[in-house]
Amino acid sequence: MNLLDTADCILPKELPTTLTEDAFALDDEVKIQIIQKHFSEIMRILGLELTDDSLKDTPRRVARMYVKEVFAGLNPGNKPSITLFENKYQYKGMLVEKDITVYSYCEHHFVPIIGKAHVAYISSGQVIGLSKINRLVEYYCKRPQVQERLTIQIAEGLKEALATDDVAVYIDAEHLCVASRGIKDISSSTLTVHYSGRFEEQKYQAQFLSLIK
Repeated sequence: MNLLDTADCILPKELPTTLTEDAFALDDEVKIQIIQKHFSEIMRILGLELTDDSLKDTPRRVARMYVKEVFAGLNPGNKPSITLFENKYQYKGMLVEKDITVYSYCEHHFVPIIGKAHVAYISSGQVIGLSKINRLVEYYCKRPQVQERLTIQIAEGLKEALATDDVAVYIDAEHLCVASRGIKDISSSTLTVHYSGRFEEQKYQAQFLSLIK
């Protein structure tokens, strides 16, 4: 189990996923057609018979999955709109959303990263619709990722949406690039943490960790 010390989480505010300048020059259907063609070639090189009933539609299924599903978060047009509400109740404590599903893909081997995210924030005057927190996590998960960057991106997305620096993000995930290949260690998980604003204070960190445990 790997745990990043909070001191190791002081990273640049913006940590974008690296994209080419022409990343959005092609529409989704054209991308699907091109990926389908190339994936067909990969399958042929592996020796698979593409006329088989079970395999003949696989290249298009994979291409559509990449563009419309698992990597849809690469397109900023898919970023969820955020609904905010006035904090009428003057709730001044931290709000914690725990056990949010993390399902992403490792950018080194394109195999899944599966785990849970726990996030918290302290309102600066507005509160977020709860489902939007889950949608924001999902959006950043839907791109090739490394867990450290994913953690920062979620935190920065929440800070931007809520206009507050008082945000904490904790991710505990298993990497199939470790479990299904290479060392094939199925028992380890990776932890990453980001604290900012008041969450850099020990008392807020302790409260947050006690609540998510």
